[in-house]
Amino acid sequence: MGQDEFGNKYYRQDVSKQLSYSGSRKGERRWVVYANPSDASAIPPGWHGWMHYRTDEIPSENDTKHWSWERAHQPNMTGTSQAYHPAGSLLSKQATAKGGDDYEAWTP
Repeated sequence: MGQDEFGNKYYRQDVSKQLSYSGSRKGERRWVVYANPSDASAIPPGWHGWMHYRTDEIPSENDTKHWSWERAHQPNMTGTSQAYHPAGSLLSKQATAKGGDDYEAWTP
């Protein structure tokens, strides 16, 4: 059906005559073959809508509107050494604040 700016390729198959397949909502099966590396978060919004049957229109590069405040796509780094760890996380490299004098440990 098409290809996006990340190199992902999108396909569809008419399954309305195949009674054994019941996973389609529109009588067709839609899928994506990811470019290297495979990253599901790298599907642009237009193609995401098409993949989830929100629209039947095939997105084109001309229809894509980019706003001035939009950032470029960043891959999901969860599970890698570059993953985000907020302050206070055990894996964070930032030092955690020491407890103040207002804390007193309870002992039974």
